[in-house]
Amino acid sequence: MSADQMFGHPDSPVQHMVTRHGVRVELLNTRPDIRSDLVLERLDEALDLIAAHQPWRLRHLVRDIEAIRIERFACRGAFIPDQRVIITELTFLARRDISAAPVASSILHEGVHARVNAMGVRRAGRDAAKEERVCRRAELSFGLALPEALGAPVVERAMASLQLADQDVAPTVDWSLAVSRTDAIDRAARRAE
Repeated sequence: MSADQMFGHPDSPVQHMVTRHGVRVELLNTRPDIRSDLVLERLDEALDLIAAHQPWRLRHLVRDIEAIRIERFACRGAFIPDQRVIITELTFLARRDISAAPVASSILHEGVHARVNAMGVRRAGRDAAKEERVCRRAELSFGLALPEALGAPVVERAMASLQLADQDVAPTVDWSLAVSRTDAIDRAARRAE
């Protein structure tokens, strides 16, 4: 099962639809313990960082995607090519133990996947590891463009990822297992309320 099949359904119940920096944003908050206003605030902070430090990447993003969808997801982010939508994970945006820089870096990473897609590179012929490294180099460039303290976690994560073997930089994901783990976390969060 692919991420396309598992997530990003266009008929999902959008609770908030707004525009940020020229990008349509759809928020599907299924977690009552997470404040939607704070999630959108963090998204604003992340897009502001991209606009301030690498504005051309934001311009590409505006051209290359239809929307950013914020929803519960089994990883930080994904690009759904058939919909031209970047998924940004709800609980990742809700975190306050990290700055907006890793969030911006994740969005930028998925934006590079969108750029590759917009350039007409066929999905069937793509070298997944090579494409992931292109995305990680974009993250590294972004992290280095930020003030040092803000960019340090982005640079560290990108550098570590660039050192991985092909099968680790672009692993095969068992989406059924990933979804079941995410669902278990959500059930525990609902019980804790």
